Amino acid sequence: MQIGPYNIQPNVVLAPMAGVTDKPFRLLCKWLGAGLAASEMTISDPRFWNTRKSLHRMDHAGEPDPISVQIAGTEPQQLAEAARYNVDNGAQIIDINMGCPAKKVCNAWAGSALMRDEDLVARILGAVVNAVDVPVTLKIRTGWDCDHRNGPLIARIAEDSGIAALAVHGRTRDQHYTGTAEYETIAAIKAALRIPVVANGDIDSPQKAAQVLKQTGVDAVMIGRAAQGRPWIFREVAHYMATGELLAPPSVTEVRDLLLGHLHALHDFYGEQQGVRIARKHLGWYAKDRPENAAFRAVVNRAEDAASQVALTTDYFDALAAGEPLSSAA
Repeated sequence: MQIGPYNIQPNVVLAPMAGVTDKPFRLLCKWLGAGLAASEMTISDPRFWNTRKSLHRMDHAGEPDPISVQIAGTEPQQLAEAARYNVDNGAQIIDINMGCPAKKVCNAWAGSALMRDEDLVARILGAVVNAVDVPVTLKIRTGWDCDHRNGPLIARIAEDSGIAALAVHGRTRDQHYTGTAEYETIAAIKAALRIPVVANGDIDSPQKAAQVLKQTGVDAVMIGRAAQGRPWIFREVAHYMATGELLAPPSVTEVRDLLLGHLHALHDFYGEQQGVRIARKHLGWYAKDRPENAAFRAVVNRAEDAASQVALTTDYFDALAAGEPLSSAA
């Protein structure tokens, strides 16, 4: 998939997720095979650009190209200025959020709420595209609700506005993440556009990724929640799409080593106190599909400092690798 001057290979990308796709997680997913990983949503209001949270979100030092930064807001000129600011701070692709269904975002008429106002969408896209010399991408949903599935119209506005690539989540805003994603609308959008289209929603396995690619004809697939605690899904999908063969799942020791590397990166990036706290949700995600989930959470949630968190995680996985009973690991 080509986005401006950037060849996105493999054509499986990490979805931007607030509170998840921070720099440590993006680096891990890229290392494990994601062809592109956009930052967490960055607010367009300049009053918040120098907060600790925003400064972390705008930190791209050492991040592999291309660096994609997602911005959110409602005012065209404010979003244009946010795009310029982020390009000045290292962004090589600007992604506009019109897909987030969160109530606190939509109540401010940002995220997927913007899809209710097609004229405003056109003004925002035009302002941002004209403000920067880097590719601008857009993430949308299929519509606001089942009676207003205007994703195809928004997609045509996007192409006409100079958007370089479009990602579509196969749900309307009012569905949030309930039910199942539908891909017929995404297929219709792809058939009508010349720019690259990325399919998102419920892609949680190599087989599902291949099915969605074939069903929709899109240029790439985007994986979000299925990567939480399973960042190796990107190499699994890439390998399957390239060879038609399934990779063996990672061993317990490889999961341990990946997780420990992730913990160290979180502690270094955020500092010990905040890093330990943020790491807890990632630890829970790594264990969510394992039979020892509850026991694992009970162990690692005891940790109040980085050294204890690392030691407890190491001991726990070492015990699993040795085949010891879970109770003795705890």
